[in-house]
Amino acid sequence: MNWVWWVFAFFMAGGFAKVVDAGRKAMSTRHARKMERLESVRRERLELEAAQRPPEPVCGCTHHLAKHDKRGKCHEVTQVPTAWDEERKPVAFEPGQCTCQQYVGPQPLSQVFAEELTDRA
Repeated sequence: MNWVWWVFAFFMAGGFAKVVDAGRKAMSTRHARKMERLESVRRERLELEAAQRPPEPVCGCTHHLAKHDKRGKCHEVTQVPTAWDEERKPVAFEPGQCTCQQYVGPQPLSQVFAEELTDRA
């Protein structure tokens, strides 16, 4: 029964505070690691979903190709600068028509006609 008094004295002196702090720190570390794991699983799921999506048909003006007519004229409204400061940076904008012409790059080689190369003149 004498050991009970020693445990009581140890408890009163704050000896269990270190045990409680160690437990609290361990639980905090466990929680942080669990949250990191959940976040990495969420990021991986989003990356897989993005990889499964087909590429968006986007023009060089960053508008979807559905915003262009058959001739390639863009019908999206953009912000057009109307005033500039002394460093030639725009300071005022107003809505205006996008001026791109749906350039999609050079013509593919399979559609280009090339004559055969021969030594005949």
